[in-house]
Amino acid sequence: MNAGIAGNRGDSVRSDCYVKCTIGSVGGWEIEVESKVEAMYGASIRNLAEQILSYYEIEHAHMVIEDKGALPFVLAARLECAIKKVTAVEKPFLLPLINESLQRSTVDRYRRSRLYLPGNNPKIMLNAGLHGADGIILDLEDSVAPQKKFEARFLVRNALRHVNFGEAERMVRINQIPEGLDDLPYVIPYGVDLVLIPKCENADQIVQVNESICELLQVKESPIFLMPIIESAKGILNAYDIASAATNIVAIAIGLEDYSADIGAQRTVEGKESFYARSVVVNASRAAGIQPIDSVFSDVAKVGQLRKTALESRGLGFVGMGCIHPRQIGVINECYSPTVEELERAQKIVDAYNIALEKGEGVVSIGSKMIDPPIVKRALNVIRNADVLSKNRRNNHG
Repeated sequence: MNAGIAGNRGDSVRSDCYVKCTIGSVGGWEIEVESKVEAMYGASIRNLAEQILSYYEIEHAHMVIEDKGALPFVLAARLECAIKKVTAVEKPFLLPLINESLQRSTVDRYRRSRLYLPGNNPKIMLNAGLHGADGIILDLEDSVAPQKKFEARFLVRNALRHVNFGEAERMVRINQIPEGLDDLPYVIPYGVDLVLIPKCENADQIVQVNESICELLQVKESPIFLMPIIESAKGILNAYDIASAATNIVAIAIGLEDYSADIGAQRTVEGKESFYARSVVVNASRAAGIQPIDSVFSDVAKVGQLRKTALESRGLGFVGMGCIHPRQIGVINECYSPTVEELERAQKIVDAYNIALEKGEGVVSIGSKMIDPPIVKRALNVIRNADVLSKNRRNNHG
């Protein structure tokens, strides 16, 4: 008899479990639980296993559960996955969702920082919302081993429903199209705010994703935001077509590790090899009226260089970048937020411009410096961004 296996085991595993399920023809249910907290939670673990077996109308099964402190949503994901590896059942097993999963995001929200979390590692999901990132990315792509991708879908789906990510926008990075289309049924109906489309090279990939979303939700227009990630020379050449491919695209990100490899260059701290590509992404995004998002900074230990890179990135026109560790979030949020001095100067420019308009004057100046329309536009953007950030904070705190 074949056995369905899901989860992780070993001394270093925390907040997870290992499940082995063998379906039989006689003997009823035999459930073995190994857990350091079996005295307190062993009965509830067995009860959940029995509940899921009953839900899928499985009468005979031998199940081994090695618990390492897994919460119910993790246990349920592992149990369901193990069963589905050896049966033809399709319907999802869903625990009651939390209220926070009903909150929706907005088009113009701040996306300064987005924290990547491996989609098959529940331990780092549990407190991710406390770190202050504007977005939490549950990753189904590069951070998940190929043999674990099926399992990760169940865990990511349950995390969307059961983990409180606080003020963060709930994002999922699916796999590269066309494989990523198979991820969508585990993501779209379950409270995701934004889907990242990796290695995007043309507008047709956007169309495919939106068609799948609309079919899953049975709607004509997708309510789920999209963020294509451009990671190749071909993607850069098609950047504006991608950026303007659909009205639910709110941002474009660039992935510099893959892009550098694609053009045959070594990624450097200075970033000369990617200056053209990053400028193209900024221009394409601005032309399409969406947000340009920079790549991740891969050296967690170099906080000073991260700050320098983030400030240079903002100077190029980007509004945010990726994070691979929580310690990067504060620096990135600070670098991409308007400073008090910037906000005060922007307000002076706008005030002077409004006074000049009231007087019917064609020339605006502050001191000896002439103020032309592009400068006023930049000042208005600074004020608008500060207002959006303030509104986000008010909404998230009640």
